[in-house]
Amino acid sequence: MILETVIIVIYTISLIIIFAYSLSQLNLLFNYLRAQRKKDDAVLFNFKDPAQIPFVTIQLPVYNELYVMERLLDNIALLDYPADKLEIQVLDDSTDESFETTRNHIKRLSDKGLDIKHVTRTDRSGFKAGALKEGLKVAKGEFIAIFDADFLPEPNWLQRTVPYFKDRNIGVVQTRWGHINRDYSLLTKVQAFALDAHFTLEQVGRNSKGHFINFNGTAGLWRKQCIEDAGNWEGDTLTEDLDLSYRAQLKNWKFKYLEDVETPAELPVVISAARSQQFRWNKGGAENFQKMSRKVLTSKTISPKTKMHGLLHLLNSTMFLNVLIVAILSIPMLHIKNEYAHLKPYFYVMSFFVISSMIFFICYWFMFKSIYGGGFKQFLKYTGMFFVFFSIAMGFSLHNSIAVIEGHLGKRSDFIRTPKFNISELKDSWKGNKYLKKNISINVIFEGLLMLYFGFGMYYASVVGDQGGDFGLFPFHFMLFMGFGFVFFKSLTSKA
Repeated sequence: MILETVIIVIYTISLIIIFAYSLSQLNLLFNYLRAQRKKDDAVLFNFKDPAQIPFVTIQLPVYNELYVMERLLDNIALLDYPADKLEIQVLDDSTDESFETTRNHIKRLSDKGLDIKHVTRTDRSGFKAGALKEGLKVAKGEFIAIFDADFLPEPNWLQRTVPYFKDRNIGVVQTRWGHINRDYSLLTKVQAFALDAHFTLEQVGRNSKGHFINFNGTAGLWRKQCIEDAGNWEGDTLTEDLDLSYRAQLKNWKFKYLEDVETPAELPVVISAARSQQFRWNKGGAENFQKMSRKVLTSKTISPKTKMHGLLHLLNSTMFLNVLIVAILSIPMLHIKNEYAHLKPYFYVMSFFVISSMIFFICYWFMFKSIYGGGFKQFLKYTGMFFVFFSIAMGFSLHNSIAVIEGHLGKRSDFIRTPKFNISELKDSWKGNKYLKKNISINVIFEGLLMLYFGFGMYYASVVGDQGGDFGLFPFHFMLFMGFGFVFFKSLTSKA
């Protein structure tokens, strides 16, 4: 009974952590709904008065972006802002032929009168954080806009964001990501679904109540003074944006999130690219929990509720580890449930945690409705999308859990960029992209084994016990089987 007790304890702790996180999401939903009814009375610069228009530096940190550099530079050149108040820094760490083509394109734009500079380094120390820090040394702007290579801001983007800095306490203005290739494949639809939840429910829900939010690494602006006051960019985590965001807010700088300003971007269309991005984000989240959690807990200037939301925010990626633990232990728990009759009261209590899934379902529905509208047909579409999303998210749980464990243990790794493809339509192809990995990770084999494991779980439901089976966990195991199957087969066919 010792092994069974250990399994029950670990299973229960993971369920409780997931439940606590779901309750925080429900609180963010309430915040989000209240924020929708609140009028924004922020003070703004009056751009009709030229004297109030501040100088802005745009930073474009890039590394081997052969397929999207021309699109990026041409798009940035279209931004509507006084030429004498704008400079563009292309922070280029590239080591391939894109370096030369980028330099030539910058020269053409410069010859047309654009204040654009090609900022290069002799090494990639600090990776993206190092490039941003290097550019900041010579940046002329009072405010720093940052765009990754796959982002395409609208021409009026600066006109809609810079005015909010009239409030001297605001250190960051962040905008919502859009998705130019949302409908390219099931993979891009699932990624868009997850990001939409973050950029509506979570960012608005936290920001509206003054809780910690994060600059998302791109599609936002910093006050240069805020970056310097918070200690400047640091490259000791894989999510330098989350790190600096927390350091700035612990210094009492305010962040302004603009849900109504959408900045289009390209989603990874190949699962190997999505895996790379997910690994960096989730490991970086765990690294930042180790780096920032004590500072959040011991701060004397923030409320207990903000501390709680901050800790759960930093533990966001760790939820994948708890999901994986619950998933793997669910089959032994099915056996224990049917072998030890005296534990039935415990399992009645455990059924309460189904509410966690219901909470996520409700919260994400409001996100979906805010973007696509309501109605019965939309609800049916949402229901299908939610279960697909949930299944594939669980299918990524092994991959992301490894990232989380490495982050908590302090294992160092390089900043691996996400390959860009310049894909926005169904007719566009990703094949032949030189930046794609050709090898298949050993983790893919374990994902295939987990697919078979949860397939066994579905079979075991029909034979366990002496009452003709127990199908209570069958939907859960079916979703896990489909999720791990999707990740496994996609990884094989896409050369993960």
